[in-house]
Amino acid sequence: MVRPSRRREMARQAVEQRQISIRMACRLFGISETCYRYQAKLSGENSHIADWLLRLTTTHRTWGFGFCFLYLRNVKGYGYNHKRVYRVYRELELNLRIKPKRRLRRDRPDELAVPRQINDMWSMDFMHDKLRDGRSFRTFNVIDDYNREGLGIEVDLSLPALRVIRSLEQIIEWRGKPKAIRCDNGPEYLSGRLVEGADKQRTQLQYIQPGKPQQNAYVERFNRTVRHEWLDQHLFESIAHAQDTATKWLWSYNNERPNMALG
Repeated sequence: MVRPSRRREMARQAVEQRQISIRMACRLFGISETCYRYQAKLSGENSHIADWLLRLTTTHRTWGFGFCFLYLRNVKGYGYNHKRVYRVYRELELNLRIKPKRRLRRDRPDELAVPRQINDMWSMDFMHDKLRDGRSFRTFNVIDDYNREGLGIEVDLSLPALRVIRSLEQIIEWRGKPKAIRCDNGPEYLSGRLVEGADKQRTQLQYIQPGKPQQNAYVERFNRTVRHEWLDQHLFESIAHAQDTATKWLWSYNNERPNMALG
């Protein structure tokens, strides 16, 4: 199916090269004379929108139209209509292919506890990746479930319970302590030292049901963003390089990246 814009170009080429009439060219290519004589307006602003879209999709290769439009409107303050921005987005053929996922039937887990204010509930979880030389490293991610703010990403080859406690204490120094921290049933979270540290801070450790990651949905969704927009975009030379890019990406996530869940 050839788009009307392409057929208009073909009709104009036929008029110029074959010396046929405009009416005959329109009949041949199935367009109206109004379509043939159409001239795009505000091409300067459309070029500005196209330039921004190309820059955003080059810098943030996992962003689709929604994130790009929210960034232009809420971060940069442009008042462009979403239909206009989407039209330019489609003409540039920037659409991401969404691969459908196969859903598995599982028992319904308990309802996800929704916090009502900041520091009401934090979530923490681990992730894995590799350096350029093949060595595996871990990341320790902490977020505030209320506003999805990333509170910290700790990177190292090994992150035992004592390192987890130290990372949490550093966050508590500037953020304040939470009422509860949600986590899975990993060995680091079940260690006696972490339980003692939580009791010392008067913070409750809230463990999810085994095999029910949906109950830790906030940090799991955060982990997916970490994977697609940070880990998959870099080849890390060292732990220091990974930690540096993690700190920069986390600042961008908290201050610039649009959050669809929060509008």
